[in-house]
Amino acid sequence: MSELSLSESTVERLQPFIGVKEGPSPWFTVTQDAVTAFADLTQDHNFIHIDPERAARETHFGGTIAHGFYTVSMLSYLFGLIPHADDNPFRDAVTMVNYGFNKLRFVSPVKIGQEIRVVRTLNSARPKGPDWVEIAYDVVVEINGESRPALKAEWLVLMICGPGKAE
Repeated sequence: MSELSLSESTVERLQPFIGVKEGPSPWFTVTQDAVTAFADLTQDHNFIHIDPERAARETHFGGTIAHGFYTVSMLSYLFGLIPHADDNPFRDAVTMVNYGFNKLRFVSPVKIGQEIRVVRTLNSARPKGPDWVEIAYDVVVEINGESRPALKAEWLVLMICGPGKAE
């Protein structure tokens, strides 16, 4: 029998975690200052994000809301707040990088001052080369006190386990 590549052994180690719900992360408060800074960074200055008085007057939101992409951008941070099991299946990772989304839906707006958190479920892990693993997560960003989440997505991440190159 041949020896498994690093990516194949990592995928084997991840199998027991597939389908297991992890989290939630701690709550994170969305502030007007952070959303305004995001608007400046992305050049998306729609009044629904940066003008509380106008947003309260002219929309059904009751004030300003976070950009959907602001919420997406918080996934990496919120993921980092979820502790790993004692037997960390990601211990082979040199780093992990975004690979994209198969599905992404903005279900409910996040109002300024609301708290969000993430829950994740590992969907799949497959070798993407000798030192790379493609991971798919189902993610849900919850809003404190709301029955509907802010977003639902299937997020793809490449786990780099060594110096090889992706296919």
